[in-house]
Amino acid sequence: MEPVEVKTPAELPAELLATLATIADEINASLNLDEVLARIAAHVKELVDYEIFSVMLLDETTRQLYFRFAIGHRQEVVENWRIPVGEGVTGVAVATGQSVRVADVQKYPRYVNALDSVQSEMAVPLMLQGKAIGVMDIQSRQPDYFTRDQQNVLTLLASRIAGAVENARLFERTKLQAETLLILNEVGREASTLGDVESVLRRAAELVKRVIDYQIFSILLYDDVEHVFRHRVTVKFGQRIQEKHAVPAHEGIVGAAATLGRPVVVPDVRLDPRYLELNSETRSELAVPLLHKNRVIGVMDLESPQVNYFTADHVQALSILAAHLTVSIENARLYEQVARDEARMERDLAAAKRLQGALLPRVPGPEYGLDIMAHYISARELCGDLYDFLRYGPSELGIGLGDVSGKGSAAALYGATAVGILRSLGPQKLRPEHMLRSMNQFMVERRVEARFMTMIYATWSGKKRRLRLANAGQEQPILWQNGKCEKLNMVGFPLGLFEDVSYEEMALKLDPGDIVVFYSDGITDTQSSSGEFFGGQHLQEVICAHVDLSAAQLADKILASVDEFSGGAPLADDRTLLVLKAR
Repeated sequence: MEPVEVKTPAELPAELLATLATIADEINASLNLDEVLARIAAHVKELVDYEIFSVMLLDETTRQLYFRFAIGHRQEVVENWRIPVGEGVTGVAVATGQSVRVADVQKYPRYVNALDSVQSEMAVPLMLQGKAIGVMDIQSRQPDYFTRDQQNVLTLLASRIAGAVENARLFERTKLQAETLLILNEVGREASTLGDVESVLRRAAELVKRVIDYQIFSILLYDDVEHVFRHRVTVKFGQRIQEKHAVPAHEGIVGAAATLGRPVVVPDVRLDPRYLELNSETRSELAVPLLHKNRVIGVMDLESPQVNYFTADHVQALSILAAHLTVSIENARLYEQVARDEARMERDLAAAKRLQGALLPRVPGPEYGLDIMAHYISARELCGDLYDFLRYGPSELGIGLGDVSGKGSAAALYGATAVGILRSLGPQKLRPEHMLRSMNQFMVERRVEARFMTMIYATWSGKKRRLRLANAGQEQPILWQNGKCEKLNMVGFPLGLFEDVSYEEMALKLDPGDIVVFYSDGITDTQSSSGEFFGGQHLQEVICAHVDLSAAQLADKILASVDEFSGGAPLADDRTLLVLKAR
């Protein structure tokens, strides 16, 4: 190696200095690194008629040089070779900060042979503020090909183009960061619209491709039960594949990233004992853990057939992306869990609704001397209203209609309990006042906070044509008799609130054609679009206008009138109706 004797600019011809200045200006005119390096190669060719040319940049993390631009080198060398600082002609130039000219590479003790036919080499470090950012390297198949003057010229040129290379590299990095931020914004925006984990992961594979031109990409999610990482998305050389292999939680590069809780970069997997060979083409790997509240929920894993493929910029971009992706995955998981829970609840409620419908009592026949029709319509899946019939004897009947406070499944369950109590008391054939008193005692003993129910209970004797009634806070029944409709003035405390409550009883004699209507407040409290209530007066008018109808027809007419009054709006409360018409 010739000793370095670099001339100062003052010692160079003015014409050459002007040429160097022009070259520097042209190189600095672009911020595209590929374009900058291509221009450097072209201008250096004008100054030195080289055969083999390359610009290698320094990876500060690994302290290795990698090819960023090359002419005349084998593709395998360009893609896979990394030169440690201090090794080879290029490594020494970077280590010393001085250009190195070698007349015969075979005699150079640190020579790294990338091409057998090379005999001479010259490496010029790209120095910026006293620090090497890379090296410009030219080689020849002729011995002692490069001159000291060429060394001087390229050294001066290198000092001018180092800034252009660094500016272009910074621009490239900034552009990558900007693209990453845009992608992160896209991930955040799409996370609220992608409802399932699979969609989020597939989209992540597409978005990562815009940041890193990967060859193999996988997202593995942690299985808490089996304690393994399972492939959820795998893209191999542009094709999605179904990877069934599971990675044990603490094995392989994936397991290492999960255990350490930070990204793991492996420049050459063949040299790393942790590597589990799943893809024979893989040479380098980058694994980034997906952390949620200090818990690893998965790993994003990238593989390349090139040695030393992944850079510090890749690690930074993937780490940022992983943080946002983790939130998206957890949100999607939560959404899926909620969807599963909702589906299960819907199935359970549908089954409960079918069961509740199946348990509705059969309407008694004409043998009791009454034409009876019962209807109920639930505002939700389950109804909090109830009605029941207790057969006291061949011509005697107990009739009840109740309304539980609240709506939905809790009200339905409370109502079912009330029905159970009612039927358990049925064999005693209690009169209405005694039935309500006994039910109240049972329900007070089993008091449920903020729960109570209203109920009207009646007994009918077909032989005596007598209807006895008692009311526990339920809507006052309507009687049509002797050509007029009126509410029966009956009041009383709801069941399940107070102990030792007594109820008053009323007795009526029903002649053929007389009508009694029991109903829940879901009918009278129905509102029109203007906010007007259907009310008891409107209900009486409907009954009076259709007294000639059968119990079933009258019940249908009442419900149709209520629905028409509301304009077909969704039910705000359960609607339950019992129509009794004396035969």
